[in-house]
Amino acid sequence: MSRVLSLPGKGAAAPEGPPAVNSVEEILAELRAGRMVVIVDDEDRENEGDLIMAAEYATPEAVAFMIRHTSGIICVPMEEQQLARLDLPQMVPVNSDQQRTAFTVSVDLRVGTTTGVSSADRAATIRGLVDEASAASDFARPGHIFPLRSRRGGVLVRAGHTEAALDLCRLAGLKPVGVLCEVMNDDGSMARRPQLQEFARRHQLKIGTIADLIRYRLRTERSVERIFEQSVETELGEFRLYAYQDRASLEVHLALARGRLDGPETPLVRVHLADTLRDLIGVQAGLRAWTLRAALQRIVEAGHGVIVVLRQQDSARELTETLRSFAAAAAPDAARADKGEGAVLRTFGVGAQILKDLGVRRMRVLSAPKQMHGISAFGLEIEGYVGEEG
Repeated sequence: MSRVLSLPGKGAAAPEGPPAVNSVEEILAELRAGRMVVIVDDEDRENEGDLIMAAEYATPEAVAFMIRHTSGIICVPMEEQQLARLDLPQMVPVNSDQQRTAFTVSVDLRVGTTTGVSSADRAATIRGLVDEASAASDFARPGHIFPLRSRRGGVLVRAGHTEAALDLCRLAGLKPVGVLCEVMNDDGSMARRPQLQEFARRHQLKIGTIADLIRYRLRTERSVERIFEQSVETELGEFRLYAYQDRASLEVHLALARGRLDGPETPLVRVHLADTLRDLIGVQAGLRAWTLRAALQRIVEAGHGVIVVLRQQDSARELTETLRSFAAAAAPDAARADKGEGAVLRTFGVGAQILKDLGVRRMRVLSAPKQMHGISAFGLEIEGYVGEEG
């Protein structure tokens, strides 16, 4: 798309004082105009800010600005079907990155570029990824641009910059392909909130947060829908059973509630990722964490609470890897924790939506203390954590 765009910080002098966080509507207007913005994630997550713009507006000048003020690792968030069409698989078969950022193989556009590393070459590659007429054969691998696979459901499922970039492009009415790069300080360290606000002020950029984007989407849409509700008898007594359809994954998640969830006493809550070995046959592997039955028992004792069971299919590879981990000293704990607690954090948005639908506002979480990324954006407040022995 051909368009003449002004670069950040070009023209009028920068206003005095750090900018207030801009609204999502202001951020969308900037993206529609072809300008880049700064998007900040939760302070308890990476606590970093990314320069983000719509890929269809990528120019050599914009890419040069990104390279100059960021880590220089320029990424292009894309939808899964777009990546499949261009035959861009995941970079590694097993992703051990702490935030599970879904890098694919890196690429350069074959025609019209030289080494692929210049700002002009990288801008051409980005525009090639946006072009619906592009084919897999148009790109060399590896290259200098890093496509990222966005999770279906966006920030309501994973509160990361990858999903935020695509959500913003989509909400702005643009093609769902973004460009992002992490902002750095002059000394090479990662810029945090105060530095990001000063950076935005200096370069006359709008600055927004992923938490605000989550709130914005929750006002207008949801990724889960309640499809069933009925009282059921269990071995521990009567519970109210709810079922929710996940519009992103098409999976059906469950919730078992007892007592009032919106009363004066703070309810106990657990968001539990369904686990074949742990839930069905009681495999412990040394990991001290709440089992499904133990959590239900504690809720019965308290008189009020809810457990949300997020269901997902174990792939053959995941199950095999877990079984093999039992043979390694101390490995089972890490493997089980990653499958359970860590995976819950990566999909907490689904659980948070279910809790909100059930009327939960304040909660005591049946879990070891952990960082809950952007939880306040869902209107939820954690008053404390209850360990298995608590």
